Amino acid sequence: MDKLDELGLLASALAGRPIQLQQLMQNRLEDKYPSDAAWTDGRTLYLRSGRMGAPLLQELCVQCALLAAGSLHHEVMKKLLRKPGLTQRYLVVEGARALSQIELISPCSMRSLCGDLAIPESDSVWGSLAIATSKRELPPVPDVFGAIRPKQVLKTLQQHGGAISAGVHVPRSAPSTPTTELMDDPDREEEYDRTAETDHDFSSPVGGGGAIGRLLQRLFSMVRDVKGGDSPGADAASHWTRSGTRAGTRAVYSVLDIDTLRHTSSSESDGGVRTGGGLLYPEWNCHRHRYHPAWCTVQELDVTLDHSVTVEWAQQHQLRRPLLRLARGMMRHPRQRQGDDIDIDAVIESQLGVGAGLPQDEAVYLESQRRRRDLSVLILLDISGSVAQPGVDGVAIHEQQRKVAASLLRALHEVGDRVALYGFHSQGKSEVHLAAVKRFDEVLGSTVMKRLFSLKPGAYSRLGAAVRHGVSQLLEQGGTPRKLLLVISDGLAYDHGYEPVYAAADVHQALGEARTHGVGCVCLGVGSMTEVEALQQVFGSAAYAVIPHPQDISRCIGPLFETALMNAEIQRQIA
Repeated sequence: MDKLDELGLLASALAGRPIQLQQLMQNRLEDKYPSDAAWTDGRTLYLRSGRMGAPLLQELCVQCALLAAGSLHHEVMKKLLRKPGLTQRYLVVEGARALSQIELISPCSMRSLCGDLAIPESDSVWGSLAIATSKRELPPVPDVFGAIRPKQVLKTLQQHGGAISAGVHVPRSAPSTPTTELMDDPDREEEYDRTAETDHDFSSPVGGGGAIGRLLQRLFSMVRDVKGGDSPGADAASHWTRSGTRAGTRAVYSVLDIDTLRHTSSSESDGGVRTGGGLLYPEWNCHRHRYHPAWCTVQELDVTLDHSVTVEWAQQHQLRRPLLRLARGMMRHPRQRQGDDIDIDAVIESQLGVGAGLPQDEAVYLESQRRRRDLSVLILLDISGSVAQPGVDGVAIHEQQRKVAASLLRALHEVGDRVALYGFHSQGKSEVHLAAVKRFDEVLGSTVMKRLFSLKPGAYSRLGAAVRHGVSQLLEQGGTPRKLLLVISDGLAYDHGYEPVYAAADVHQALGEARTHGVGCVCLGVGSMTEVEALQQVFGSAAYAVIPHPQDISRCIGPLFETALMNAEIQRQIA
C-alpha cells in the first residue's frame, strides 16, 4: 500500500464517505482560483504535488472536514458560482467551523490550526455564508485550507448524483431561499439556474431520480393516499405520522450562532432520562466545554385552577392568514380529470372497461394540492418572577405574553395544526417545573383557557432545560413531519448556579440541539424592556422578535415561522 492509499483511508474516515485521492499535476481550471490549492469535487480530493508531512496532512484534513460538515451544500455552491472573492471569504469561516466539527477525530496537528486567527464563529453553512457576504473584516485564507471550486462540485453532482456531504440527503425540491437574510444576488449566475429543479435529480435508473424510481414512488404514494383517508379542506387536521419588519416590530432573523465548542457526541445531549421524580436532562457547561449529564430534573405539573379568573378568548382573525400559508403537506387526489401526473390504477381500469365495452373514463390523473396540515407547535410560556414586572406600556409582561399565547394557541388550533402549551419556571436544577396548559392530544376548550389564565408568575427561569423538554415532547408527541418550538419569554434566563453567561451558552446549545433534530425554534418577546443585545446573547441562534404590543404579533409571525422551519430543515440535512 503506497502513501496515497494510506492517506485515502484517512480521508474516507474523516469525510465519512469513500474518497479518492489524486495529485494536482497542472491547473486546468479558471485562473481566478488558486492554481495549485488543494480542492475536492465531493468524490475526488486533489492534493498539491510535492507536498509532504504536516502541510499535506493539514490540506487533506481541511478538505475532508468540508465534506463531513456539509460545507459543499449544492444551494451554497450555486451562490458562490463565479464569485471567487466571496468563495474565499466563505472558505475562511466555514473551514474553521468544519475543522471544529471533526476536532475529536482529526490529527493533533490540526487542533491549533485556527487558534491564532480571528475568525468569527458560525453554527451552519448558512451562518458562514451570511458572515462571508457581510462587510466584516476577515483574515486571508490559510495556505493549507486549499480552495473551493463551486462549478466543479455542481458538475460532479450532476454527473454522479447524491449529496456532496456525508449523510446529507439532497431533496427533490429544495427551498429556493434559506433565510430572509440570504436572498439571491442580482448578478447570480444564469448557468445553473436553468437546472435548479433538476440538478439534484440525477441518480441510478432504479433510484428516486430515474424513470422506474419515479414510477415506484407514484405507486407507493398512491397506496399511502388510499390508506390515509384524509379528507381535503383548507383547515383539515394535521396529518399524523410517527416520524420521529414592520413599524412597531423589532424582528431579527438570525442564522448566526456563537455556540461554544461542540465537543460531545449527539448521544450526550439527547432526550431526558425518566426517574421517579421527573425527567433528567443534561446541561451545557460553557466553562468546561462539556455537558453535565442528567443534571436537571424536569417535572410536568397539572395547573391548579383559579375559578375566580376571567377568561378572555382573544380575537385572532389576523393571525389565520399568515399561519394558513405555512406547513401544508401535499395531498395527492387520484382519479381526477386533470392533474400533474398519471393515475396508473385509473388508466388500467379505464382500459379494462373499454375492452369490456364500457365508455372510456377520462378521470385518469393525479392532482397534487397543498391542503393537508403537517405542522406541530409547542409553545413554552415563561412564568418566572421577572415577567410579573410592568412592560413598556405599564401592563405586566405576563399579561401581554399570555394574551399572545392565547391568540396563537387558538389560531394554530383552528387552522388544523397540532399544538401544545406549557408554562415554565424553576427553583434550582432539581425543580424545573412545566405546567401543562394543553397537551397535544387535548381538545382546546374552556378548561384549557382557564388553566392558562390561572398561571401565576414566580421563581426563576432555567430556560435550557425547558427547551430540551419541549423538544423531547415535540419529537415524541408531535406526530407531524415539521415541528416548531415557540418560546415566549423576556429572555432573562437565570436560576441558582445558572448565571447569565452560563445560561446564555446553555440556551444556545439547547436550541442547536433542537435544530439538529429538525425542530424549528422561534423566540418571542412581548412588551419586554430587555435590551436587544441581551436577547441576542440568549436567542442569537434562533429566529426571534421583540414586539411592544400583543396586537403586533400578526406582522411578524409568518416570516418568523418560515425562517425557523427552513433553518431547521437545512440543519437536519447537514446533521
